[in-house]
Amino acid sequence: MDDIWNGIYGQALVKTTLSNLLGSTKIPHAFLFQGIPGIGKEFIAVRFAQALNKKFNENINPKILNSIASLSEPYLKYIIPLPRGKNEGDENSPTEKLSNDDIQLLREELEKKINNPYYKIKLPHASIIKINSIRDIKKFLSLAYTDVRYRVILISDAHLMNEAAQNALLKNLEEPPEGVVFILSTPYPALLRETIKSRCWILNYQPLGNDDIKKILVNYFKADKDLAKEAAPFAGGSVQTAVSLLEHDFENLRDKTILILRYSLGRKYHSALNEFSSFLSTGDPETIKLLIQMIMVWLNDLQKFKCGEKNYFFERYLDTLEKFNSKFPEIKLDNIVSKLDSLSSLIQNNININLIVLNLVCELGSLTVRR
Repeated sequence: MDDIWNGIYGQALVKTTLSNLLGSTKIPHAFLFQGIPGIGKEFIAVRFAQALNKKFNENINPKILNSIASLSEPYLKYIIPLPRGKNEGDENSPTEKLSNDDIQLLREELEKKINNPYYKIKLPHASIIKINSIRDIKKFLSLAYTDVRYRVILISDAHLMNEAAQNALLKNLEEPPEGVVFILSTPYPALLRETIKSRCWILNYQPLGNDDIKKILVNYFKADKDLAKEAAPFAGGSVQTAVSLLEHDFENLRDKTILILRYSLGRKYHSALNEFSSFLSTGDPETIKLLIQMIMVWLNDLQKFKCGEKNYFFERYLDTLEKFNSKFPEIKLDNIVSKLDSLSSLIQNNININLIVLNLVCELGSLTVRR
């Protein structure tokens, strides 16, 4: 059974658990795959869907397995957040009112996902899973297919279901149809109703190791090996973050991080804000989020330096750790890391980016105020 996980990096415990389930006689009707974005939750879900059917029919038609890998009905229903079409009502199908451009982009993004299971689909204005996407499950279930033992409904970013969509899904989970498995994938399980979570077999996915991220970047995204190796430690265990770092010029971000730290910690606020100016002008909040994450990595390096540990992420900027620690040896970092993490979370809530940046610089500057 281990060969079903070929090409999927990390997640040893999850893969072992699912492999053991495949060897049992009872398969749960619903799963909740939870963990940070970009760690292979949906990749494993698709492989598990294939393995479920192969388990009961070793001579299964390869076209069925290929259809599942292609995220295609009638064997797998893939539900994702979609934009809302013009004059769209809940009675319309999920894509019925989308423009031709939206449909074309959706096809292109799905193709990228099919060819690269670690790819994150990007659709403008796709901020929720619409209730008509959940209601469309009824149509999927109404069709019977005897050539497979199990059909799978995979819901990506399940936390983006609004209350109405979650209520609609709950009805399906309360009376699970025979031969159908639901798999919900989310980095934010707290946003799902407890009544939904209680009906799911929950599997916790772990952040990926740096070596796994490097291999995924090289093998799935054709990244330069050396650059992938340097960027991986800054990704927080997420392929999605690692890809974003490369797309936003990782080396420049790393250099800017050091400049921002030097100016902010030196309380040269105007200079620090100037370093942010080029990023703010693009209107891309993702860059600011990445910078905050890299600042947190530097602070983590500083904590390791204080404890006498090695293997720093900012190895080429070791002098910044040495100088700062010698000048401020008594500084405690617990509160600042928590505050920066809170600032980062505000970005996705459409809080004014300029205000977030100002708070960030001031928080860093407060570290070096003598008390």
